[in-house]
Amino acid sequence: MVNKRRYRKTLDMLKLIMPNKGIIYDLGVDNPLSTLMREEGHEVYNTHGQDLDDDYNLSISKNIDLVTGFEILEHLVSPYPLLKNLKSDKLFVTVPLKLWFSNAYRNRKDIRDCHFHEFEDWQFDWLLKKSGWKIKKREYWTNPTKKIGLRPILRMFTYRYYAVYAER
Repeated sequence: MVNKRRYRKTLDMLKLIMPNKGIIYDLGVDNPLSTLMREEGHEVYNTHGQDLDDDYNLSISKNIDLVTGFEILEHLVSPYPLLKNLKSDKLFVTVPLKLWFSNAYRNRKDIRDCHFHEFEDWQFDWLLKKSGWKIKKREYWTNPTKKIGLRPILRMFTYRYYAVYAER
């Protein structure tokens, strides 16, 4: 699994945030990480592919323990309305960080698989604060690859992912 290391780090942080099994509303369609969270014993619900830029008033049940969003917010033109209007008290998200040596990700064959944003950590912190969240925990992760070259060497020690747990 290509993302095995990142998924493991995400699950490790999830265990710190929510040591007991709980009910999670995961932004984005069902994905391998949703499956892994279920295998860990969590009850996980996903969005159904709607455009979260336009359809950001999600009906989230009051019995949801945590809203998650793993590498989803960077695809939105404006994540602010979604973050501001989330009906939840707890949020765990990860976003890719802007890399000085690489352009933002773009899949020319699928417009939904492009990054509108790749954040600097201070920008994402500010976005969360403006939308009503208080950061309680943060972690940074690298994204090493098994390729040869200057960029793969830089990826060994340059943070690529920013993980944040926040509460209202």
